[in-house]
Amino acid sequence: MQNSIEAVNELLVNLFNDILTIEKAALESGPFNDLTMTELHVIEAIGLTPRTMTQVAGQLGITVGTLTTTINRLLKKEYVLRNHAQNDRRFVEITLTHKGKLAHRLHESFHATMVKSIVDGMSEEDNTVLIESLKRLTEFFREQYDIKK
Repeated sequence: MQNSIEAVNELLVNLFNDILTIEKAALESGPFNDLTMTELHVIEAIGLTPRTMTQVAGQLGITVGTLTTTINRLLKKEYVLRNHAQNDRRFVEITLTHKGKLAHRLHESFHATMVKSIVDGMSEEDNTVLIESLKRLTEFFREQYDIKK
């Protein structure tokens, strides 16, 4: 059992670090190399439809104030637009510009390619085991660290 724990720990740590390294390298060498990883993850959280600052901050697990700092940088770089919601001016909606949508789609494609490479060639049984294992891991982290999604 101890060998399994050590092997899974090593694989998870290495996988997490490798994904971050690969994403960072792809970002730095790609057409959107003016973005930081944080900014790209905010773009990903905004998505392709208008969302309020509160919604995006909640999804990312950060405060609206923290999000505002990143949104201000994205505004200057012309990736997002910020407007008051039409039905309630107290809420601020953020939307991606054309440039922001391109960055979102490229990042989405990166993730799709990565996931496809993992599941291609897997048996249905292996695929089910992988999905169930990842679900348990996600549930553990959300419960252990009180992550609301």
